[in-house]
Amino acid sequence: MNRTGLIIALGLSLVIGLLFGIYPELDLKLAALFYDAASASFPSKQNRLYAFARDAAMWIAWALALPALIAIVAKLLRPDRPMLVPGRAAVFLLVTILLSAVVLTNLTFKSHWGRPRPVVVTEFNGPWQFVPWWDPRGACGRNCSFFSGEGATAFWTYAPAALTPPAWRPLAYAAATLFGVATSVLRMAFGGHFFTDVAAAGLVSFFVIWLAYAWIYRWPSTRRTDAQIEAALARWGRPGYRLWQRWRGREAG
Repeated sequence: MNRTGLIIALGLSLVIGLLFGIYPELDLKLAALFYDAASASFPSKQNRLYAFARDAAMWIAWALALPALIAIVAKLLRPDRPMLVPGRAAVFLLVTILLSAVVLTNLTFKSHWGRPRPVVVTEFNGPWQFVPWWDPRGACGRNCSFFSGEGATAFWTYAPAALTPPAWRPLAYAAATLFGVATSVLRMAFGGHFFTDVAAAGLVSFFVIWLAYAWIYRWPSTRRTDAQIEAALARWGRPGYRLWQRWRGREAG
């Protein structure tokens, strides 16, 4: 999560945004690679192995975030006990996956950006008109195409990769990139998303993670220690814990 990575991501955003904004038909051409005109469908959608791989990708991503969630909940419930995961790591992992995979995708863009998915546009035997990535005025009313929630979740694995030891970090970033790309290609193969949907998902996840990492670990004015994070969680959990202790005391009495 250094400045070089940020510059590369900004450059990719500019190139992809301009290229597919000027030539939106490129999205259709890439989606057509997975479309079978004879059956008027996206055949990969019926492949059980691919479907399992799609589900497994989400299980893997959320499994990586689960220890952070457990550590934070456990600290709030038992503020007198040390955290199971370092405080900064737990907050970093949980906040970034919620922002990139839930808030910015499903609760924001996918609910208000009416871009139809490939499987429902007229070019692929669907009822709705294709619109480019930048146009929110499509016919889709909910759970729309832009941008990919599953792609954002898969690319979120940049977050745990950022916490690996420095010697392993390049390999971890490469693995996260491969994981995100493979999951995104599956979504395209199923007719669930255009290329720009999954590209935006990867870039948004990266920017969220880069900013969160800088905020928590790098910038002097905002960075915190594990002890400070743990102390803050303990303060938030202490009132509820005291009520629980009093209730148990009254019950015992």
